[in-house]
Parts: sequence; C-alpha cells; structure tokens
Amino acid sequence: MSEGASGTSSGLGSYVRLLRLPGATPLALWGVVGRAPIAMRSIACLLLVSAVTGSLAEAGVVAAAMLLAQGTVSPVLGRAADRHSQRRVLLTACAAHVVGMTMLIVSIVLEAPLPLMVAAAVVTGCTSVSFTSFMRARWAAMVEKGLLRTAYALESMLDDTIFLLGPLLVTLLATAVHPATGLAVCALLTLTGSIAVALHRRSEPTPEPTVGRGPERAIKVPGVWVLMLCYAGMGFQFGAVDVTMIAFAREQSAPGLSGVFLALISVGSLISGAVYGAVNWRLPQARVLSLTTCVLTLGVVPLAFAESSLVMCFLAVLAGVAISPGLIAGSTLMESVCPKGALSEGFSWLTSAGGISIAAGTAVGGRLADVFGSAAAAWAGVGGGFAALVLSLVGQPVLNVARPVAEPTSELAVQEQ
Repeated sequence: MSEGASGTSSGLGSYVRLLRLPGATPLALWGVVGRAPIAMRSIACLLLVSAVTGSLAEAGVVAAAMLLAQGTVSPVLGRAADRHSQRRVLLTACAAHVVGMTMLIVSIVLEAPLPLMVAAAVVTGCTSVSFTSFMRARWAAMVEKGLLRTAYALESMLDDTIFLLGPLLVTLLATAVHPATGLAVCALLTLTGSIAVALHRRSEPTPEPTVGRGPERAIKVPGVWVLMLCYAGMGFQFGAVDVTMIAFAREQSAPGLSGVFLALISVGSLISGAVYGAVNWRLPQARVLSLTTCVLTLGVVPLAFAESSLVMCFLAVLAGVAISPGLIAGSTLMESVCPKGALSEGFSWLTSAGGISIAAGTAVGGRLADVFGSAAAAWAGVGGGFAALVLSLVGQPVLNVARPVAEPTSELAVQEQ
C-alpha cells in the first residue's frame, strides 16, 4: 500500500484523513459518477418500456435480461481487468456500453419486437462493469490497511446515498423531460465516470501475473466461495425485504409509502456505515461478519409483525442498521483472502452473487406476498439472512486464512519489512 496514515485510524476524523490522501477525493467523486447508474438503469428501463409499450410484463423481461447479463459477465470483466489492467477494460467497456445503450433506447422507442429489445438489453448488461468492485480494488491498491476499512465504509455510504437519490432522479427525468432521458443520462454518467476513473493512475491496481502461468484465480479460493454464498444469502434477504415494504404499503392502502420505507432502510444503513467505519474494531473481521449477519437477520423479524405505517417506518430504519457493516466486513475479508492480483475479479463475484440473489429474493418474496401477504415475504428475508449467518459461521476457518498467494518480492517490499 503506497499511501495512508500510519497512526490511529479510528473516529470520524479517519474519513478526513482518508480524503486528504493525494487523489482520494477525486477518486471518490468520480466513483460516484461512474456507479450512479447502478441505482438508475433498471428503473429507467422499466419506465421507458412501460411508457412506450404499456406493458409492465415486457418492461420486467427487458430489465431482468439486462441485470442477469451484467451479473453473469461482470466477473469475466473483473478477471480481464486483473490480467490486462482496469484502465483498458474500463475504456473499452464504456465505449461498448454506450453503443449497447443506444441500441436499447432506439429499439424501445421504435417499439421493436420484444426479442430485439431483450438482445439490446443483454448487450447493455454485458458491457456494464461492476464499478463498485473496481472501486474497492482501487482503494485496496491505494491506501494502507489502517485506512482500508474506512475506505470501504465510505464506499458503502456513497452506495446508500446513490440508492437514495438515484431512483428519484431517474423518475424525475423520465416524467418531466422524456421517458428515454433516464437511460440516456445513465449512459452519459457511465461514460464520464469510467473515463475519469480509468485515467486516475494513482489508484490503478497493478496486474500481477505469476511467472510461468496466469494470475491466481479468485474463484479457486475457498474463502471467496464462502463470501459469495454469504452475499447471496444477504442479497436474497434484501430482495425479499424490498418486496415486503411494497406489499405492506399496498396493504395499508398507501402504495406511495413504499418509497419512504425503502429510503428509511438506506438511512439506517448509511448511519451505521458511518459509525462502523469510524470505529477501530479489535474483533477479527470474520467474527464481525457473523455478528452483523446475525443482527441483519434479527432486524428483519419485526417486519412480519408491523401493524401500522408509523411502526414500519421505525422498523425500516432498524432493518437497515446492519447492512453497511455486513457489506464492509465482507469487503475487508475479500481483500484479505483473495489473491492480490485478482481483487477486481473477486469483488465482481461478490457483486454478481448479491445482484442475482436480490432478483431471486424479489421473485420469491413477490410470490409469497401475493399469496400470503407482506409478512410471508418478511419471513423469506429472515430465511436468507439466516442462511448467510450459518455460512459465515461454518466458513470461519477459511475466512481467517491469510492471503493464499505470497506477495511478489521486490526491493520496496524488503524495505517495508
């Protein structure tokens, strides 16, 4: 790690110390620009397709195709970044993404047959890098371990902020300007953020192929598998809880409150993430992951017993309290167990596992809510959280193992020792 504060890194001042590092503030800001479409792209697609075709079913198919394509291909792009550099992958992918997004917008506006819209959505998803994963790999390359937890906490808070404001922005653009504006802005943000981050050389992770063979694969590391499965359990819970909030608002004859409930979950996560990143935790991160998944699971249980909108507002904040700490602990563990030259791939696997399981949790929770009510969806979320908890406990031995490959020896490494 080349930069960082070597002293204490606890307290809210740790964020100030982090952002004072050369290049840290521009990296954080451009990272927000590049990944803002994560919270906007699928909603913008739903709004445009439904506005043009009048079919929510077709809109759901197109949006799902885009998300599934992204979840499937992002680890491949992460692997390419580890082998050939993030800069090359970001610049190539963002150019292809603009082409794919243009095809998607044109096909929808011209009311092309559904298979053509789906094909354009797949191209768009396949060219969408896991920006969050790339950013975490960059922080790991840029700061020392003492500030790495704070960097991941900052990333988590920025993600929460994006998911608070992104849907509001894209909805405003689609309704006040034109239904296609949301997707067009997503393409512009992806292009701008990708180029800016790609040119941020200070944080560029260095490809580190092993002599005589290719770089170590993240997917071959047992600890990576445990983290992927934990993220899958948490993602399933997130999807089910989202449906719980929407279904509960409908049951209260106030569908507009669903957005408020979902925003309050992000508020709880944002506050806890800020506090978590400011505390210098002494517990092993593997144990912290188990503790946070336990709190995450217990926090969803009360949602099944809510009887009023006011109570649900309070419970929504509580349900979000453990989200950021759990994801931060997972990111910190990934940096510890994953081969240094495969971090972009490793973080991409986490993002894919979480994203695909969110879709699964949404589908299962929606089915249960339609048949049995919002409480059933909440219990499905509890099941996902419990699975993550069990996996984190069973996986303690491999999560506590040090990095699986030795760091390359160099004059700088010898001097640091």
